[in-house]
Amino acid sequence: MNILLVYPYYPESFWSFKYALKFIARKASFPPLGLLTVAAMLPHEWEKKLVDMNVRPLTNEELTWADYVFISAMTIQRKSAQEVIDRCRQLGVKTVAGGPLFTACHDDFPEVDHLVLGEAECTIPPFLADLHSGGARHLYTDTRWADLTHTPIPLWNLIDVRKYAALNIQYCRGCPFDCEFCDITALFGRKPRSKALGQVIAELDSLYTRGWRGAIFFVDDNFIGDKGKLKKEVLPAIIDWMEQKEYPFYFYTEASIDLADDSRLMELMVRAGFEEVFIGIETPYEESHAESGKVQNRNRDLLASVKRIQRAGLQVHGGFIVGFDSDPPSIFDKQIRFIQESGIVTAMVGLLSAIRGTKLHERMSREGRLLGDDSGNNMDSDLNFIPRMEVKTLIDGYRTILDTIYSPRNYYQRVIRLLREYRPQHLGKFHLQPGYIGALFKSILFLGVVGRERLYFWKLFFWSLITRPRLFPLAITYAIYGFHFRKVAEKYRDTGIFE
Repeated sequence: MNILLVYPYYPESFWSFKYALKFIARKASFPPLGLLTVAAMLPHEWEKKLVDMNVRPLTNEELTWADYVFISAMTIQRKSAQEVIDRCRQLGVKTVAGGPLFTACHDDFPEVDHLVLGEAECTIPPFLADLHSGGARHLYTDTRWADLTHTPIPLWNLIDVRKYAALNIQYCRGCPFDCEFCDITALFGRKPRSKALGQVIAELDSLYTRGWRGAIFFVDDNFIGDKGKLKKEVLPAIIDWMEQKEYPFYFYTEASIDLADDSRLMELMVRAGFEEVFIGIETPYEESHAESGKVQNRNRDLLASVKRIQRAGLQVHGGFIVGFDSDPPSIFDKQIRFIQESGIVTAMVGLLSAIRGTKLHERMSREGRLLGDDSGNNMDSDLNFIPRMEVKTLIDGYRTILDTIYSPRNYYQRVIRLLREYRPQHLGKFHLQPGYIGALFKSILFLGVVGRERLYFWKLFFWSLITRPRLFPLAITYAIYGFHFRKVAEKYRDTGIFE
C-alpha cells in the first residue's frame, strides 16, 4: 500500500502564530502529532508520506500516488479538509478520515470512504483487519477508551522538523473536570489515562536523537489530571533525563488553575524544564464559572493563583471567554482589568461557542437557541447560538477587549509586569535556535524602526537588557507575539470573520 497522510490547512487565528513564525523562518507551530502516531500504527511495509498543508501545498501527483489518503482535522480546518476530500473524489483516490472534526460531525461527510473515529488505538486495528480481508466498512467507532500504554512512538521521519517552531508529545488524555462548553470529556473521558514512564522517556529520546533542541509541547488538555503519578514517577524521571542531557529541551503544556495549589508539583515541573503553562481562566466573573460548571475556578482568587504560578517559575498563558449567559454588561471592562493586572501576556480571548458533543450544545438545542454548527474559530462573530446579551453589545464589547489588550501600550505594559513577577530557574546551557538571531534583527527592523509600537519596543528592549538580561530573549519573543496578536485582531476588526 501507498499511504498519504494529509493535515489540512489551519486558518489564521491567534493560535496559528502565522505572523510570529515569519520572524523565525518556520512554517507552522508544531507538526500533526495525531497523524504521525497513526502512521506508526500502520503496517511497517507500507509506503508512507505525510503532507502538512500548513508547511507546503498538496499536489495532485501526491494524491494519485496514494492507494489511500488519511485525513485528520479539527473543526477549524473543516473548509480545507473538505477541499482535500473533493480533490480525492475527483481523482478517484479513496479516503480514510478521523480526528476531532470527523468524530463530532461524521454524518456531514458521507463521501469519505472510511470514517475511523474516536481513539485510533481502538478503531485502526479492526479497520486494518477488514481492509486486509477485503471487507472494510464505511464507519468504525468504539465506545472504549484506549490503553495508552500501547500507543507507539510517532513516525518523526515523515516530516522535516526544521519547519516547525516546536515539536510535541502526548502524555495523557482525559480531564477530571467537565466544563459545559468543552468537548474534551466527550472526546477522551473524565478519567485521566497516561502513557507508561518508559514510553515518555523513549519519546524524549526519539526527539533528542533526531537532533531536536528547543521547545516541546505536551499537548495534554490537562497535564496535571493525575498529580500523584506526576510527582512520584514521571517528573522525577524527566528531571533525571534532562540533567543527563544538559537540558536540551524546554516544555510547555496545558493545565487547570488548581496547579497553583500544589507548590511541590510546580517545583517539579520547573525543575523538569517546564517554562510555560496554558490555563483556562475564562472569566473573572464568578457567576459565569457557576453557570458553565467550571468548578476548579470557583471560590478562589484567580489573580492570586496566576501570580503564584508565575512566581514559581512558570509563564501563564490564559484562555478567556465572553458570551456566557451570566455575563453582565460590565464583563468587558472586568476582562480587560484582569488581563492587565495578571500580566498574562498571551491572553487568548474568544467568543463562547456551542461545540457539538458538549453539554452547552445540548442545552442550546434544548432551549431552542442553537443556530447551527460552530466554525471552530472562537473569534468568529457569526455566533452559532442566541446569547442572552444583545448580539451587537457582545460583539462590540469583544472588539473593545481585543483593541485594548493588544494595543502596544497595554500589551508591552503586561510584558514588563510579567517579567517583574516571573522567577525562572535557568537550567542547563543556553541552546541557540536556528533563526533566532535573524528574528532579533527582524524585530528591530519591523517593530523598532517601522512598527507603530517602536516607542514601547525600545523601552522593553533596554529595560530587559539592563534589568533582566537573562530574560532578554523572552522579552523579544513576546514583542514578536504582540505583533502577531495585533495583526490578527486588526483583521478580525476589519472583517468580523476569517476566510
